[in-house]
Amino acid sequence: MRSTPAIVAGLIALPVSFFTAFFLVPLIVVLIASLTNGDGQLTFAHYARILFDAYHWDILLVTFRLGLLTTLICVVLAYPLAWYLVRIAKWRAWRRLCVILVVLPLFTSNIVRSFGWMILLGRRGMINDWLVGAGLVERPVRFIGTETGILIGLVYILLPFVVLTIGNALAKVDPSYEHASADLGAGRVSTFYHVTFPLTLPGAVSGAILVFALTVSAYVTPALLSGGQITVLPMLIFQQYSSVFDFHYGGALAITLLVFTLAMIGLASMVSRRGGQ
Repeated sequence: MRSTPAIVAGLIALPVSFFTAFFLVPLIVVLIASLTNGDGQLTFAHYARILFDAYHWDILLVTFRLGLLTTLICVVLAYPLAWYLVRIAKWRAWRRLCVILVVLPLFTSNIVRSFGWMILLGRRGMINDWLVGAGLVERPVRFIGTETGILIGLVYILLPFVVLTIGNALAKVDPSYEHASADLGAGRVSTFYHVTFPLTLPGAVSGAILVFALTVSAYVTPALLSGGQITVLPMLIFQQYSSVFDFHYGGALAITLLVFTLAMIGLASMVSRRGGQ
């Protein structure tokens, strides 16, 4: 009979091997490609091209602006939805139905949902027809080809992730803490700010990090809803790999995106830890 350490080692070996083969090895290959030229010589020219060119900084700014705005809007919208699911929807069958409705869009491809938003946000789409018919605007609003259109699509696609993480954190908060706060004279807003929000902050941060990482690495939704008018970094990376076949420059772009994303996530984690103290 095998010893316990051997069993543990065997169980760990499979995920570690999978992680190494499908994450670390490709990452190392991309890193090496970004630091070499066509002749295999070491060079930092690709990174210099990115860091000292205003065009790349503009793309980085658009990419991370969309990421931050999408994350902020998702967190703001997710709190009331999660609150309703956990605290207000008391009937178990209705609560399950609501959770299914939140999760159901995740079973549909991002491509299909993005094409759906292209139809809805078009100049003759349902949203513009409603805006014009209601008299809110005189002429159809241009959504496709703008950051607003991309933002709408990204928020719709990624909102369920934050609802689930905040809802899970909210479900673990003992309502007696809020009742005690109310008994001590605190109002609903004060109770939420001083009691509920700090206790659910880890779930909100986890959801925010997940949404931010998915947003800045998103390709399909920005590519379809941009109408060719806006470029984000994943679109430029895909172009280098699929059309130009410049794997060295594309690798440098990919590593740059990874480094900036990890830096933003690290900053968010540090701020959340200080805020929770």
